[in-house]
Amino acid sequence: MNRRTARWARTLPLGLLALGGQAVAEPVATVDRNGSLVAVEPYAPNIVRVTIATERDQADGKPGYGISAAADAAGWSHSTTQAGDVFASGALTVTVKAQPWPGAPSQMQRYFAPSLPPVSVAITTADGRTITMGGWSMAPHTVSGEKTFLAGANFEADPNEHFYGLGQNQEGILDLRGRTIDCRHWYDAPAGEQVCVPVLVSSRNYAIVWDNPSATRVSPGIHGQTRFESEVGDRVSFFVITGKSSDELYAGYAKLTGKTPLPPKAAFGLIQSKARYESQQELMAVADGYRSRGYPLDMMVLDWFHWTRMGQLDIDRNFFPDPAGMNRELHQRGLHSIISVWPRFEKESRYFNELDAKGWFLKDADGKTVDGLPVRSDRAGALIDSTNPAARGWFWGKVRDNILSQGFDYLWLDETEPDLVPDGYFYSIGSGDRYHNVFPLLHTDGAAEGSRRDRPDFRNMILCRAAYLGTQANGCLFWSSDIQSTWESLRRQVPTGLNMTASGIALWSSDTGGWQYPGSSKPARAPLLSPAGATAMGANYPDYPELFVRWFQYNSFTPTLRIHGQRPATAIWDYGAAAEPILASWSKLRYSLLPYIYPLARTTYETGAPFMRALWMDFASDPQVATVGDEYMFGPAFLVAPVTEQGATSRRVYLPAGSDWYDWWTNQKHAGGQWIDAAAPIERMPLFVRAGSIVPIGAPVANTSEKQALAEIRVFPGRDATARLYDDDGTTEAYRKNGGRSATLRWDEAAGRLTAAGALPTGQSAAGLVKVVGR
Repeated sequence: MNRRTARWARTLPLGLLALGGQAVAEPVATVDRNGSLVAVEPYAPNIVRVTIATERDQADGKPGYGISAAADAAGWSHSTTQAGDVFASGALTVTVKAQPWPGAPSQMQRYFAPSLPPVSVAITTADGRTITMGGWSMAPHTVSGEKTFLAGANFEADPNEHFYGLGQNQEGILDLRGRTIDCRHWYDAPAGEQVCVPVLVSSRNYAIVWDNPSATRVSPGIHGQTRFESEVGDRVSFFVITGKSSDELYAGYAKLTGKTPLPPKAAFGLIQSKARYESQQELMAVADGYRSRGYPLDMMVLDWFHWTRMGQLDIDRNFFPDPAGMNRELHQRGLHSIISVWPRFEKESRYFNELDAKGWFLKDADGKTVDGLPVRSDRAGALIDSTNPAARGWFWGKVRDNILSQGFDYLWLDETEPDLVPDGYFYSIGSGDRYHNVFPLLHTDGAAEGSRRDRPDFRNMILCRAAYLGTQANGCLFWSSDIQSTWESLRRQVPTGLNMTASGIALWSSDTGGWQYPGSSKPARAPLLSPAGATAMGANYPDYPELFVRWFQYNSFTPTLRIHGQRPATAIWDYGAAAEPILASWSKLRYSLLPYIYPLARTTYETGAPFMRALWMDFASDPQVATVGDEYMFGPAFLVAPVTEQGATSRRVYLPAGSDWYDWWTNQKHAGGQWIDAAAPIERMPLFVRAGSIVPIGAPVANTSEKQALAEIRVFPGRDATARLYDDDGTTEAYRKNGGRSATLRWDEAAGRLTAAGALPTGQSAAGLVKVVGR
């Protein structure tokens, strides 16, 4: 066989080798291109991994962190043609193109000497779309004393192609085309924290999952190419997922990296937090304030510095004398609790010496524990090395015994970037440069695994500040970190969240009102709300109640709704007498839509598809939506248009083509495919519902611990429609086994009739609940 031949007999199906008269599994097929080794590894008919290296062990090596699926070559075949080696399934054809034996170099080639034998890979879908990788590179350099390579690959980009994803980048633009994204975790990014999830999604319905955890630059669609380049690598490794729709891409991503678990139902109610409640008395007073005012609430959060020292993993009994009693009281009221736990340990904390002796901290090149940061005057604390399984197991055990034993329900694992930047330092698995982006995956995995083992029937949830491939499978709710409390920051949140959900991270939101203290503002227009009575900020930020209301409206239509911030007071009555009734009405609207929202989360668990969706996901045939980043779909029914300009009482809204749209507030119907000026007085955010939608409306409840009946089933006519009702106990893992209680609602447009397949989860009859808009 020549150098371009696969390493098994060509006449066998891919994945089978004749060995001793028997066929055995062989999921990786590697071909040689004049010294460049190309491994083709199928994971499904529409998912394939390509690995390129010059060393056999690198080419045939397993994928990196975050990939939990096993290779699966069922249905694939391999043949060798004049064009090259061809691997085919019913959905994809992968051609590793033939490369002629190199001749003598030209004069120009002698000067610009190529260091690697060229490789070209074409991946073609059943409907004729082609994704072509036309070049790869491994340039030797030294990083933190390690001799390694700058590893990259180029993909052809169509002139009309648009790109999304790559995690959380807060520069405020949805379409990534023509930009260079620094895909690395970076708390101090000027626009707001960056989080790298190396999934690039194309408007042509394919996704590239880049299999390298080091800092990576991605330049989509520049000069006809998309370029990936990672700081540290010994190979080029990537997955391509294809599909006929964006939802098929997210099903592929979930197959590769794990399902998004269904969070406890309380996660979709109001989560009340503050940086920080200084005492048990203060926290309980806020919980009592919601109950006495009749405002719904589901979770109270105890943020940082509830401990005596950082790394003590305790609760300061001077200020929280009876945390177990506090949690019993919360539970008796139908509420749940979240507590912040950091991965940092001061030298004076009780566990520092033990962890240091075991070598379970991030180390410098001399093997010494790294203590503190060289920036932000953040000088205290070593980082537990959660890349070490023993260290993260130890961490879970101490958190379980010292903190969760006091009745706290859920963990907030803060600083998961991590905050101690690992570049130039070393984990147990290797250099912090090589593994820059993996910490949030492994750190949260320790808590998720521990909870599965020690609380097997308890539905786990973790509040997480950063992510990587697969982190969604650990039960994380993500938020956009410690952002500014400004109108600019609010504007940036909308496209930021849409790219995060486009990266397969479905459960994302932001701190309502921003995290940083609202210092001062000089509004260009008269504030729409009087600040009279507000205690959340000082007198030099007169438009902050208006900002908070607009932010609360926006977050009421994100996957989770959490109030948080570094303010003297954060509850919804702390923004002034004018703001309070508006906030209360939006909180109640959120709770009324829980019968709509909770089934969306269940569907995400089943399919991987996000339910906070940029418009390109659902209206791919409408070219207008490709770059619209300031509005989005929330499930199949709602189009959400947040108001992010101070003093605005209207805004331009694009209504996608292919459907009529109903104004949620007035029921007025508009044709799709047009821009309109939507009214947005301070008490309203523009909301539209797609014609042919069914929206279940729940009765008022104090929290999700109460059984919520349906108040009505609202039908927005215009075409046949279906909707799912779903419910379960909201707290256990039983949903994984028996699927909870479901019913399918169907609207027959021609007959003007709604029917239900299956008993409604509430036990009600659909008859008498139906309200048809406009009839």
